[in-house]
Amino acid sequence: MRTIDESIYDHPKYYDLVFGADVAAETKFILTCEEAFVTKSQDQAKQWFFEPACGTGRLMYALLRKGYPVCGLDLNPKAVAFCNERLVRHGYSGSAIVADMCDFGVKDFKGVLPPSRRKDGPVKVAFNTINSFRHVGSEAEARRHLECMAEIVRPGGIYLLGVHLTPTSVPPSETESWSARRGHLAINTHMWTVSRDKKKRLECFGIRFDVHTPRDSFRINDELRLRSYTPAQMKALIGASGKWESVATYDFAYDMNDPIEVDSSTEDVVYVLRRK
Repeated sequence: MRTIDESIYDHPKYYDLVFGADVAAETKFILTCEEAFVTKSQDQAKQWFFEPACGTGRLMYALLRKGYPVCGLDLNPKAVAFCNERLVRHGYSGSAIVADMCDFGVKDFKGVLPPSRRKDGPVKVAFNTINSFRHVGSEAEARRHLECMAEIVRPGGIYLLGVHLTPTSVPPSETESWSARRGHLAINTHMWTVSRDKKKRLECFGIRFDVHTPRDSFRINDELRLRSYTPAQMKALIGASGKWESVATYDFAYDMNDPIEVDSSTEDVVYVLRRK
């Protein structure tokens, strides 16, 4: 099998399939959290949804199909182009922009979000569910991200932040494999730990897509460098922001009837953060 050493994010068609299996569950979870945790506002014109690190826009598209206005951003131009092309193809406006999730504001969405007549942000629900936050490389950038999110999300709105934590009382998970198929396209994915540096809070993971089509088979190899967070470090980051409070926590099963308590053994967490 021939091998391509490239970023998985530069192959949005394959990325969209690999990470698309949970769209229905994630969308239901987002909407149920909106009902359960958002402080209601009389200004219904500003009830937008927003996804930082939106990638191919799989969740944006799912929400638009249900009638919810949504916008997003991503640092990868190929992913944003894929996202907007799909939205336009299905009759929606291309509402994703290329931007850094640690350096953006409402002004960057001019022509996408409605003009604001007050200081409150226009978004009621933001979501970043599959660990993309860990691409943020430093504590200062992580704090800046939460500040940017606080600008765009109105008080009483929520931010659903999914993070794979590094447990401190049990060994962390080391490998994960799964498969996905759409029509004649099939992809087997494998992810494994390459190294962990607790002092630098840096974890490196190998990831590969084994792509199979009727005419070809090949492998895409990549390495992800992610900042690590223990449960205590994540709690401290949220607390230091001053603009967010954690009102509930769930695991990646997205079961609203089964909230979790985050402790030293916890790995997969979705934090429901409410804007103060």
